[in-house]
Amino acid sequence: MDHDRLFKELLTTFFAEFVQLFLPDLAAYVDWDHLEFIDKEIFTDIFSGDRHEVDLLAKTRFRGQGDVFFLIHLENQASAEADFAERMFRYFARLYEKFGLPVFPIAMFSYDQPSRPEPDRFQIDFPKYRVLDFAFRVIQLNRLNWRDYMRNPNPVASALMTKMRIAPEDRPRVKLECLRMLATLKLDRARATLISVFMDSYLKLTGAEQTVYNRELQSIEPKEREVVMQWTNEWIELGKVEGRVEGRVEGRRETVLRLLRRRFGPLPADLDERIGRLAEARLDELVEAVLDFQNMADANAWVSAHE
Repeated sequence: MDHDRLFKELLTTFFAEFVQLFLPDLAAYVDWDHLEFIDKEIFTDIFSGDRHEVDLLAKTRFRGQGDVFFLIHLENQASAEADFAERMFRYFARLYEKFGLPVFPIAMFSYDQPSRPEPDRFQIDFPKYRVLDFAFRVIQLNRLNWRDYMRNPNPVASALMTKMRIAPEDRPRVKLECLRMLATLKLDRARATLISVFMDSYLKLTGAEQTVYNRELQSIEPKEREVVMQWTNEWIELGKVEGRVEGRVEGRRETVLRLLRRRFGPLPADLDERIGRLAEARLDELVEAVLDFQNMADANAWVSAHE
């Protein structure tokens, strides 16, 4: 599963709800009628050559101030990183230099461990003098208690509760509460499906936990139970369909890789990965195109042209 893509899709789809839930002070002065996402903002480290892509960058206006724009930079961090605060500052500096607009930086830590508090600033000091004090807002999910967000009528709460601090014995209850929230939000089908896919990705119950969940489900009001069960059934069907699609795509990918290896020998690791990211239709085209390739360079060129 592409966790980065899943988080980005959730945060892009429900960006206003995310800000309203975690940063109400920021939400108070955002002009939501003038919000646009800036796609694929990439920086290259001139020393190491490494490429870094900003997770999510939005441009908006200050509410009630005419054409006074600013940027909101949101970075989702899925693993602990020692120099993350410095990286946030580098992004801030480059975004400010490129766009010439104020930047509101936000970091969301979505990993399970460690649960120690993450820093929310980057500082540079000289003896008796602080040259830089850069601050950013931190949302650390594994330090938030899911109970504080239970029954919050916000779709982001129903999704991100699954990544908050949950005692092992509470997992069945959290799943039930997430589904109860989803059932009352009255979202359109596409957005509700995104929430349910997110929930299922991060809160898969064991057999024993499922037994507890079923028992707790029977204890809620019949009308509400009916809606929750309807969503559960659609969730199961969605999983079956996704499993069939993923299996079909994986089969196409293996066919292509087998053909290339048979003709040209072992593949470069980066080519293997890039083929793995191709859409199903592109994989079908590549199966036929392989027959015309004369060498590995032809394969690499074809993938580059169709990524």
